[in-house]
Amino acid sequence: MHSPTPANARISIIGAGPGGLTCARILQKHGIAVTVYDRDPDAAARDQGGSLDLHEEDGQLALREAGLLAEFFALARIEGQEMRDMDRSGRVVAHHLPDEGETARPEIDRGQLRDLLVRSLDAGTVRWGRALESVGGPSDGPRTLTFTDGTTVETDLVIGADGAFSRVRRAVSSATPRYSGVSFLEAWFDDMESAHPELCELVGKGGAHAGDGERGLFAQRNSGGHMRVYIMRRVPADWLAASGLGPDDTEGIRAQLLDAYAAWSPRMLRLITENDGPYVDRPILALPVPHTWEHSPTVALLGDAAHLMPPLGVGVNLAMLDASELALALADASTVDDAVHLYEKSMLPRSADIARKLEGGAEFLLAAPGPDEAEPSRQGRY
Repeated sequence: MHSPTPANARISIIGAGPGGLTCARILQKHGIAVTVYDRDPDAAARDQGGSLDLHEEDGQLALREAGLLAEFFALARIEGQEMRDMDRSGRVVAHHLPDEGETARPEIDRGQLRDLLVRSLDAGTVRWGRALESVGGPSDGPRTLTFTDGTTVETDLVIGADGAFSRVRRAVSSATPRYSGVSFLEAWFDDMESAHPELCELVGKGGAHAGDGERGLFAQRNSGGHMRVYIMRRVPADWLAASGLGPDDTEGIRAQLLDAYAAWSPRMLRLITENDGPYVDRPILALPVPHTWEHSPTVALLGDAAHLMPPLGVGVNLAMLDASELALALADASTVDDAVHLYEKSMLPRSADIARKLEGGAEFLLAAPGPDEAEPSRQGRY
C-alpha cells in the first residue's frame, strides 16, 4: 500500500499519558487529525502518579511546541526544585535550593499535566474506556486496532504511547520489560503541613533522597499538601508473596520494612511508618539495551513503549521530546512512512545512548551519599 500523506492519514495514538497527549496536541496545532484511545474510563479515573520535573531541554521544549509553556508555568512549582541528599540519620549532606527565577526543572503533578494537555485538545479527541487488545493487519497498512470490548478501528498509523507493557510494541518487537533487581514501595502522605509538620521540615519543599547501598528512601512533595515516599530495596521481584504478605497487609509490610531499615534513625523511619493508606508495590523494570526493531511504515513507538529505563529523571521528558519530534516530522513530511523514518533516525540512537548510560541505574537509587558532596544529584525523580 502507498503511504498516505499525514494530512490524509488516519492517525491513532494509544495512551493518553504525557507523551501521547503532547503528540496529539502538536499534530492538531499543525492541522493534522488524530484520535487518542485510552483504557481509563475518564481523565480522573485513577491516581496519575507523583510529581514530574520537566527539563528545559526536552519536556519544556515539547510544551513550547505545543503552545502550552505559559500555562505550564502557571501550574508548576518552582520551589519543588529544592533537593536534599541525606544519610540514614537524616543529616543533610548536600542541598540544592533553586535561585530566584530558576526554571531548569520545575515540578508539576502528573495529573495536572494530563489535565492541561487534555483541555488543549479538540473536543472528542480522546476516546476513553478503549483498552487496546492487539494491532493487526499488514506492515504496510492499513492496520486494524482491536479493543477489549470487541470493537475495531482501521488506521494508517498507530502510535504506541502505551507505556511499559505496550500492546502496540508487540506489532514490531518481541522485547519485554525485565526486572532490574530493585523494587519500590510507594507510600502516600496527606495534609502535610498540619498532620506531618516534622516531615515537612525534614524533606523541604521539593525532594529528599537517602541511601545506604542496599536500601534507600526518596521523598517527593506534591501539590495540595501531599507527599509521596518511595521505599527502595534490592529484593526479588516476588518478595511480597514470598514473605507471605498481600498488597493490603499494611501492618505486615510495615513490620518487615522496620526490620529492614532497623539501622536508620527514628526520624527517617517516620517516612516509612506515618503514611496515610496502603503501600503500593512498584518493581522497577527496563527494556533491553539497545531496544530496536524493524521499521514499519504504519507503527511508531514513543516513551516507555520504545525505551523503558530506570526512573532517573528522564522518562517523561524523553516521552514528550519523542512526541514533539514525531508530530513535527508528520507535519513536515510528504508521507507517513517518510515521517516515521525521520523520527526513528533521531529517536533510536538518542534513546539507545541514554539507556546505555542508565543501564543498571536502579542501583544508583540505593547509593549512600558521597563524603564530599556539596550539590545533590538531580536524578531519581520517579
